[in-house]
Amino acid sequence: MFIDKIEIAIKAGKGGNGVNSFYRDKFMRPGRKGKGRPDGGDGGKGGDIIIKVDAYIHTLLDLYYRKSFSAQPGLNGEGNDRKGRNGQDCIIKVPAGTVVKDKSSGFILRDLKSETDTLIAAKGGEGGKGNTHADLATQGKEGEYRDIILELKLIADVGIIGFPNSGKSTLLTNISNARPKIASYPFTTKSPILGIVKRNDSSFVVADIPGIICDAHKGKGLGFEFLRHIERTKVLIHLIDMAGESGRDPVVDYEAINKELKLYSKKLSDKPQVVAANKMDISSAEDNLKIFKKRVSAEVIPISAQEKDNLEVLLDKIQRKLQESCS
Repeated sequence: MFIDKIEIAIKAGKGGNGVNSFYRDKFMRPGRKGKGRPDGGDGGKGGDIIIKVDAYIHTLLDLYYRKSFSAQPGLNGEGNDRKGRNGQDCIIKVPAGTVVKDKSSGFILRDLKSETDTLIAAKGGEGGKGNTHADLATQGKEGEYRDIILELKLIADVGIIGFPNSGKSTLLTNISNARPKIASYPFTTKSPILGIVKRNDSSFVVADIPGIICDAHKGKGLGFEFLRHIERTKVLIHLIDMAGESGRDPVVDYEAINKELKLYSKKLSDKPQVVAANKMDISSAEDNLKIFKKRVSAEVIPISAQEKDNLEVLLDKIQRKLQESCS
């Protein structure tokens, strides 16, 4: 199961209490109030809640069934000026591409993009002071508490977009090492799938995004839960079912997808697109392509993902777009 958004409660550890303690032996003269020399130790610091990227984790599934996380409290100080032990940190491991948000404010605490990224999401409380520092020992402070949202946005160079059954999974299978489920009914792909395309001593990552439909920006169908996965991409492959199977109009489909991207995010709609006319092995596609070119100004690359026709031309175009985006 692919889990890409969860809410959890986190509580850092409470600081340990400082202690009131007095040292006396038979050779010492009584100190203040006859109790001896103050020697109470400080309390230990409470553990932090730390969120860090783990290269071996690719989904938030491991966190899905656990709704709260807490770090250990610090231990109380002891006599003879002995400090309490610090509480152990709680480490939460997430995949690269995880955005950490504060639930109450919606503020982004950190966008964890690389394998070395780490966030202290809640700080442990400071330990209290023993009476070696003051007349009376002090209590440890509470650790931070907050409700947070973890959102995974896949890190891919290229995203494949298009209506259900436009052939996205077939295309990804035939240009990369990915093996998504393929069938002739809508929403075969229930979650984003990544594949690595290797050619000409270089490689790039392609994401097959579940079918976008009208009003996807409002959450309809698989909705914006998956639109966010193409926010990080540099280039989009806009795949059109040019055969018009199931009575679909390729021009209407093309315009509808672009409208959904714009309504969801202007930044997303401004991303470079490579428009691919798929299913050209079907007889009706040729006539539809002529009409499409008259009504749509974008450059169109005709392909057949199923028959692997013209895929090298498509990949060359994608690589050029990627190079342009990095320049």
